[in-house]
Amino acid sequence: MVTEFVEDVKQQEVVTQISEPLTKKATDDSVDSEMNDYISKFLDMSNNARDTDSKEKHMSLAEGIKTFPKAAFWSVVLSTALIMEGYDTNLINSFYGFPAFTKKYGEYYPESDSYEVPTKWQTSISMAIYCGEVLGLYLAGIMADRIGYRKTLINALIALTAFIFVIFFSSYIETPYTARAVLLTGYILVSIPYGFFQTLTLSYAAEICPLVLRIYLTTYVNMCWVFGQLISSGILRGFVGSSSESAYKIPFAIQWAWPVPIMIGIYLAPESPWWLVKKGKLKEAKHSLTRLLTENEHLPSKDLLATAMVEKMQMTYKEEELFKQRNSASYADCFKGSDFRRTRIACMVWLTQSITGASLMGYSTYFYIQAGLSTNMSFTFSIIQYVLGLIGTVGSWFLSQKVGRFSIYFYGLCAMFTILVIVGGLGCSSDPNASWGIGSLLLIFTFVYDLTIGPICYCLVAEMPTARLRTKTIILARNTYNIAGIVTSIISPYMLNPTAWNWKAKTGFFWSGFAFFCAIYCWFDLPETKNRTFAELDILFNTGVPARKFKKTQVNVFDTGDMMEKLGDEGIKNMMVQHNEVVETEKA
Repeated sequence: MVTEFVEDVKQQEVVTQISEPLTKKATDDSVDSEMNDYISKFLDMSNNARDTDSKEKHMSLAEGIKTFPKAAFWSVVLSTALIMEGYDTNLINSFYGFPAFTKKYGEYYPESDSYEVPTKWQTSISMAIYCGEVLGLYLAGIMADRIGYRKTLINALIALTAFIFVIFFSSYIETPYTARAVLLTGYILVSIPYGFFQTLTLSYAAEICPLVLRIYLTTYVNMCWVFGQLISSGILRGFVGSSSESAYKIPFAIQWAWPVPIMIGIYLAPESPWWLVKKGKLKEAKHSLTRLLTENEHLPSKDLLATAMVEKMQMTYKEEELFKQRNSASYADCFKGSDFRRTRIACMVWLTQSITGASLMGYSTYFYIQAGLSTNMSFTFSIIQYVLGLIGTVGSWFLSQKVGRFSIYFYGLCAMFTILVIVGGLGCSSDPNASWGIGSLLLIFTFVYDLTIGPICYCLVAEMPTARLRTKTIILARNTYNIAGIVTSIISPYMLNPTAWNWKAKTGFFWSGFAFFCAIYCWFDLPETKNRTFAELDILFNTGVPARKFKKTQVNVFDTGDMMEKLGDEGIKNMMVQHNEVVETEKA
């Protein structure tokens, strides 16, 4: 450092030594000015994020449709992949009551003078589906975090196309035992891509749409399942009187019709902007948002809104990081602090689907046959059942406009409990007409399920996690469902099969007990999330608001003072430097 001296012009003999250079003061002033500029921009950014969040919260349905039609379209394209899973899983369960299939893959039982696929093989194949999905979900979390949703789904569809060959090839094997073994292997393999579809399509739907469209696009995932089930039931109904090999080969081969067109659609779709912001790719996130937005009377400039939405995503991630004092997004983080509560609720919501009688719908055709209906009438009832499922899902959209997610889910469970108790009671009757009552009640059960917990579950699971842990939390929740599915797939065939426990409709008593206890759990732990943005949900969970108080608690999102205190000058500077990339892109 060079020492500077200043001479007093009035007293020239007096010379003052200055220990600090004059240039340092100028430099300090420059640094302060630069820091003030960063703080000013941070305040603008946080205010913009708060305004964007408020506008999203109060956006009307008409405005949402006009502003985000492309987002809705791309979400529908990706969710359509789940039609394949609904088709395939319903196909194999319905095949157990299909004469041509049981003759090919089953064994002859003299006591009933009929062919049946042995119970242990029904159980094994059903378990194989769930085991494959558990593995697929785990792999989906790793791949999606590294390469994004689109590339991960495309790779899954390529793998699925190859794995379908194994299932189809099993129909050419003469020995029933070997044919069953190859079929089992095929279902393990095809279920791995299904695990990818289960989580990424839901995460994508939640992340690209505004709050007002979230309920529709997340519950559409449930509709895709029902679409697949309806298609497979309709195809099987057309072949039910046939004894030729085509009766099961053609339904197997139809699975190849799906992957290629869906693959093309996913290739053309934009990547999730939330994933891009998490990876620090702000320019790409803004570009993705401009592809999802449509200019209209409510949105004169989509570039401005895209920039504001990127700012809100940045602030959401940063606020989450500051509160949790960590920047990681591992599976272990899902079980820490307030994230554990969110993970628990998501897992329980999806578990409830599996243990409250849903397996009766999966085995509906076989259930109807064992309950006393003819094979033709059983397949007809299955088609009616899935049509009612579609109507129920659409009905949930209208119902959700009037009441909240919790109310639909909780009271749906109560209604299902009542129906299951009545079904079990009819199962104890020796009246031959009781089978018609059982069949009719199962149709009502399907409608209630798809009006309430069936579709609403998907919306709740997507809303529970933080942005950083959304995909991993959904994976954990779905794997909870799949593990429960392994258990139900073990016991359901034994409950229904006449060569095993032969409970038939009395199975309703068993599932009604679980419905009762799940309803109690929901009352105490499931919060109301209707009309809550992701930022608001973060605050409600972080501050430990009780479940029954979520609905009325007022929150203040993006608390600027608190964030500035936790970030410090260096944190604000780093955040603004990164954000300037988006602003400069907009000006260019």
